[in-house]
Amino acid sequence: MESNRQRKVAQIIQEDFAELFRKQAADSKQNFLVSVSDVKVTADLGIAKIYLSIFPQEFRSTIMKEIEENKTQYRNFIGQKMAKQVRIIPQLNFYLDTTLDDVEKLEKELRGEGDNPVL
Repeated sequence: MESNRQRKVAQIIQEDFAELFRKQAADSKQNFLVSVSDVKVTADLGIAKIYLSIFPQEFRSTIMKEIEENKTQYRNFIGQKMAKQVRIIPQLNFYLDTTLDDVEKLEKELRGEGDNPVL
């Protein structure tokens, strides 16, 4: 069960990265959206798992690769934002959140539009 402290740290991380990714998308010449769908922080606040939704799909691998390459800068960014609230800045692990894709695929299959129509 998550503690209040874990929830607060996760919320700060989620809000700060949502704003950062919104600005990066706005500054980019390409038209894409990166949203932070969830953040989970370990009990010792040492690791933050950040789940991202990226639209449209064709940008996913490129953006995830870029995020992985810039992990150090992102940790420095969040460190500056959270310096007064935590002693240790968590390690950041980014994951692609495909929940909405899974829901869409399931809905299509239920409507009989998928590769294997329901009989």
